[in-house]
Amino acid sequence: MKYIHLLVIAICFPLLIQAQQRNLKIVYTDDIDRFWQAYDSVATTTDTVKQAEFIQRIYVNQGTPGLKAFMEARNYNAKLWVALIHKYPRFWKSIRNNTLNIKNQVPAISKSIDNFRKLYPELRPSKMYFTVGGVRSGGTTTDDMVLIGTEIAAADEHTDAAELNDWLKDVFKNQQPSNLVALNVHEYVHTQQIAGNAQFLLAQTIMEGSADFIAELVTQKKNNNAYMVYGRSHEQELKDKFLVEMFSTATDSWLYNGSNNPHSDLGYFMGYVICKSYYLHHNDKRQAIKKIIELDYTNEQEVVDFFRQSKYYAGPINKQELLSKFEKLQPRVISLMPNINNQEDVSSSLSELIINFSEPMGEGYSINLGEGGKEHFPISGVVGFTDDRKSFKLKLTLKPGQTYDFVITDRSFKSRTGYALQPYTVRFTVK
Repeated sequence: MKYIHLLVIAICFPLLIQAQQRNLKIVYTDDIDRFWQAYDSVATTTDTVKQAEFIQRIYVNQGTPGLKAFMEARNYNAKLWVALIHKYPRFWKSIRNNTLNIKNQVPAISKSIDNFRKLYPELRPSKMYFTVGGVRSGGTTTDDMVLIGTEIAAADEHTDAAELNDWLKDVFKNQQPSNLVALNVHEYVHTQQIAGNAQFLLAQTIMEGSADFIAELVTQKKNNNAYMVYGRSHEQELKDKFLVEMFSTATDSWLYNGSNNPHSDLGYFMGYVICKSYYLHHNDKRQAIKKIIELDYTNEQEVVDFFRQSKYYAGPINKQELLSKFEKLQPRVISLMPNINNQEDVSSSLSELIINFSEPMGEGYSINLGEGGKEHFPISGVVGFTDDRKSFKLKLTLKPGQTYDFVITDRSFKSRTGYALQPYTVRFTVK
């Protein structure tokens, strides 16, 4: 009899644990209702101080842990929301019902996580928080939380995006309500991945693309985001370009570049097709899914081995040859006027600096703080490119005896052919 009791416990206990896991609340939407309550309160006064107080008291102070985490991750605050409400009145009016209808999608989202667990039994529990963000992030993750910017995630082709940038217009026209479930699975995948920052393009693209691929397996629905639609019709062109750049750390041409690129986030597509190829070439599909999710993106050799096993590219891959080829394609800083780099007797009266490039540059520019930080940053303004786009003028404000440094970066400085600038550090001392 004792043996039978133990057998019953051994059978029932795992089932009980699974039932408890399924019954745990996964999706939280309370922040959406509170945002619109605050939004309506903002409309009762023209005093911007009072409007910020409404946002703070009704939305922020009563917000979920997910809202607090999203605010920290994206630097949101009450004043920002007030400014955005005034800046985009048509957008907020058009997106309201879509965000409130999110509650109707909760059962489908919860079911998708159950389906995810069937494909990947090792799935760790995470919580999903639907918040209303600052119109610049559709979603992110932190620890065991999926954080959704519902004002972007719930938008579609009918959303009034006339006041917004071209990137969001492009995103919205390709979104459908059914995309929301896949977006949540995508972010949920990120909570399962090994934490750490991937250092080179190949690793970062596989990390993002893997989440899209797993989401497609879970939902059994084709991903029709803008980058996927463009990628499918330009795959060979992208494949050739990516091959040359994939071992570099210049990622801005491929990832998180929606604000300055008409065809943004194409690295997601490249990571997706690499993971799909790995999956199709792997006999044990369950083991392939496990490997895709658990790949250590901080381990370069592991990522390269995975890439080769995907067989997406035929033939051998030589990292050093590809890096050398990429460097030859990159534009360079060829001189400064005046030539102050590494000088120790620069005049404090110098007020302008011209950067000369090896070839005509595109539209964007980016300059970062140097090792000295903000206190040793000499740039006080930007004049911009010359007509031939081979030079760029900066305004300087200098103090005697001070050492200054800054970095002309590869983030937005690109050639007209789309290749990122070789980063260039400027350092000098004023006499």
